[in-house]
Amino acid sequence: MYATPPDPHALVLLLHGGRAHGLEPPTALNLPSKRMRPFATTVTRAADAPVVVAEVRYRHRGWNGDRADPAQDARAALETLLETYGPMPVVLLGHSMGGRAALHIGGHEAVRGVVALAPWCPDDEPTAHLTGRPVVLLHSDQDRMTDPTASWRFVGRAKAAGVRACGVEITGSDHALLRRATVWHDLVGRLVRGVLDPTLMPPEITAALAAPPGSGYHPLLPTDLATG
Repeated sequence: MYATPPDPHALVLLLHGGRAHGLEPPTALNLPSKRMRPFATTVTRAADAPVVVAEVRYRHRGWNGDRADPAQDARAALETLLETYGPMPVVLLGHSMGGRAALHIGGHEAVRGVVALAPWCPDDEPTAHLTGRPVVLLHSDQDRMTDPTASWRFVGRAKAAGVRACGVEITGSDHALLRRATVWHDLVGRLVRGVLDPTLMPPEITAALAAPPGSGYHPLLPTDLATG
């Protein structure tokens, strides 16, 4: 748990990365978890109202095929937090495998929107359950761990299914979100604010979310967005 203010107005749930396979528990070091911690600060500072910021703790390091362990853990954590703090809008913020988990459970009735960073998006990943909420994928063109073109295919499939989805390509960065870190953090802060209050969403993102599906999906660039 990163932020537990009194009388919170929303919940932001962080989901870190992992592996395709691995039934062992995460180590104490857990570098993927550490990678998400700075985003807890970003989200807390960006929010216009008090928000609970929490991170899912996985039982296993891997996705593990049809078990989808991180998605199951994320859903359980979300339900527990809602029982603890009461009904409130939720934003899911996931990286890599955690991005896949966020997209997987994004149809939960409490989820207001999903922001996925360098997500793992297999071509058979479902999309239709995300209808009714904004879904934004951010990915670097230089990512060598997860495929950015798979993210854009996911957006294209989602839009074809009626989902308000879009993507932003952060050129010259990496999977670890370290190169051009200020761009990642600026966009995450603006997107989380915009999910919780659509009037604060960057207008270019709002337009991209509403755009109809095309023959091929081309993501926005950070330079396409007006300064926040």
